[in-house]
Amino acid sequence: MRIARFTKDGGLSFGVVEDDETIATIAAHPFGEIQLTGERQPLADVRLTAPILPSKVVAIGKNYAEHAREMGGEPPAEPVIFMKPSTAVIGHRETISYPSLSERVDYEGELAVVIGRLCRDVPAARAADVILGYTCANDVTARDLQQRDGQWTRGKGFDTFCPLGPWIETDLDPSDLAITTTVNGETKQSSRTKQLLHGVPELIEYVSQVMTLLPGDVILTGTPEGVGPLQVDDEVSVAIENIGTLSNTVVSRD
Repeated sequence: MRIARFTKDGGLSFGVVEDDETIATIAAHPFGEIQLTGERQPLADVRLTAPILPSKVVAIGKNYAEHAREMGGEPPAEPVIFMKPSTAVIGHRETISYPSLSERVDYEGELAVVIGRLCRDVPAARAADVILGYTCANDVTARDLQQRDGQWTRGKGFDTFCPLGPWIETDLDPSDLAITTTVNGETKQSSRTKQLLHGVPELIEYVSQVMTLLPGDVILTGTPEGVGPLQVDDEVSVAIENIGTLSNTVVSRD
């Protein structure tokens, strides 16, 4: 099923997107057994927000070989972990703010994994047991600040630098999905998740050895080659096969 989070008339709810036109409201939250309230309304009448607000976003760097090479190095032997704050998260159709501190802000389209229950030290063979579902992500990056700092927190952590959405797809095999990023309709990234150096089960095992994962936490699995700059007024979209399309417009922060 496709689980969305939406606002209408000042309220915030979870819902199940049933048929591209209708959303059915969930009674509480999507963790555990899904219970519907019986309320349904046209999808066009609500505003989608980020499908989840995680306690933390754990991101993986250089997890596609060609992206590692375009960044000037060889693929790392182990996953490279960094984090983005929850305040960076925005949803579908919300705006990315271009900060005045940076002169180079890049898109990075990615598959995101949403954790479904509290877990730690999860073997790769049991990773599916702790996954709620998958969504599209854009690991927006102030590239000049990332390179200047040498570590990635500032360049990756600005408000609005983690678009997620449009919803969470719970019934999905993530092993070979087409992933495409476009800017103003022009294709910039085009790859498949089978090119991931470390797949979803291995990433969950690796990350959960380091930190406890909570329901709603998000793991960004890495971006393929083709990253590049965004400008104010650009529309950037990340489309992933069998999930959907996440679209955001860039605005000036000032």
